[in-house]
Amino acid sequence: MSYAPRYTHKQLGWVTLAGCGVGLAIAVAVGARVLADLPRTSAVAAGVVLAVMALIAFALGAFSSLTVTVDDACLELRFGPGWIRKTFKLADIKSCRTVRNSPLLGWGIRWFPGGLLYNVSGLDAVELEMKNLKRYRIGTDEPQQLTSAIENKLNKTRS
Repeated sequence: MSYAPRYTHKQLGWVTLAGCGVGLAIAVAVGARVLADLPRTSAVAAGVVLAVMALIAFALGAFSSLTVTVDDACLELRFGPGWIRKTFKLADIKSCRTVRNSPLLGWGIRWFPGGLLYNVSGLDAVELEMKNLKRYRIGTDEPQQLTSAIENKLNKTRS
């Protein structure tokens, strides 16, 4: 009996890190200015700035990386520390293939024509076609390795 090792890969979202980092720095600068002038500015303005800072900090944490794991039973995606995750049972996957996304699809969790994309950086992805005919794309900087890992596990489960 042969054992195929589990595949795990974590990709950092450099665009997300940079964009949220700059956004957070701007929000902190604006927030410091609003709070310094608080007697002359409204508490609502201060609340809005703090809410924007919290939202950017959440996005920074949640979408800073994408970890993909393939084991004998499922393929799991985890953004950042795992607050946002998606699991696909290998038994539900019909096929997979390497694809290249349009730059217009962006990053994060996005609809694309015919399916859903999970991506933190780059244009390369692996597209899953499910037995129910839904399609999903997983952005990765290791498309060949991820495709091979999924195909190896699919072949193992089908034999």
